[in-house]
Amino acid sequence: MTWNATLALDYTRQAEKTVAHFRHSGPLRILQSLYPEGEGICHNVIVHPPGGLVGGDTLDLAFSAGPGAHGLVTTPGATRFYRSTGETALQRTSLSLQAGARMEWLPLEAICYSGCLAENHLTMDLAPGAELIGWDVTAFGLPAARLPYAQGSFCQHIEVPGVWLERARLKASDTLLMDSPLGLAGHRCMASIFFVSGSKLERNRRQAALEVAREVIEAHELRATAGATSPDAQVVVVRVLAPLVEPAMALLRQVWQAWRGHFWQQPASTPRIWSM
Repeated sequence: MTWNATLALDYTRQAEKTVAHFRHSGPLRILQSLYPEGEGICHNVIVHPPGGLVGGDTLDLAFSAGPGAHGLVTTPGATRFYRSTGETALQRTSLSLQAGARMEWLPLEAICYSGCLAENHLTMDLAPGAELIGWDVTAFGLPAARLPYAQGSFCQHIEVPGVWLERARLKASDTLLMDSPLGLAGHRCMASIFFVSGSKLERNRRQAALEVAREVIEAHELRATAGATSPDAQVVVVRVLAPLVEPAMALLRQVWQAWRGHFWQQPASTPRIWSM
């Protein structure tokens, strides 16, 4: 049996409050909206009761934010791509921001189990004046449980149309990619955090964002396998390789906190679900 589901969430600004409205079909839900930072920023948690995707499953998620709205979206646990008998498991996420909107896309990691055939697509479309902080974390196998990523294929697609595109297909059988110093160098977690703007960033603001991120990296245990760059005037990104998810996620959270302060003069308010 396959699970196909859709979820659409729209953030709108009503007076001084960001309000979330959502529609769904299949096993995808949004938990109650929370306002730990006040009414201007709405926190939401995506719930997928089946707990993972198998071959043939498709999840379509669409999130939008109107002028002046600010939404933060996360998950209570990892997205799991399980072993497939031949069909592809697909997750597609679309983030669309109108002028003056802000969004934070902060899901927990995706785990590729051995034997999976999976694709994970993220597309971000921002109008001039909109800004977004997001991240993507992918783990291959469960090294701590001695369950390696020995078979399977995973395709990752991250795109800001016309601005930035990263696409990779990682096959377990491709030992040159998985283990070579030119590839993952034996690491089994790859992660990135990105700041995306709908307009070109001022040079000083972009350069300062790189410096802030590099200061965080230099003080972290993963400094040898992490780096900050700006592939376009609308994008700043930090990439990291790690043996396990936990140190990579810790680094991304520190950069998120630093960028929140730098770009938005907003202290970081950690979603409550992360500590449960």
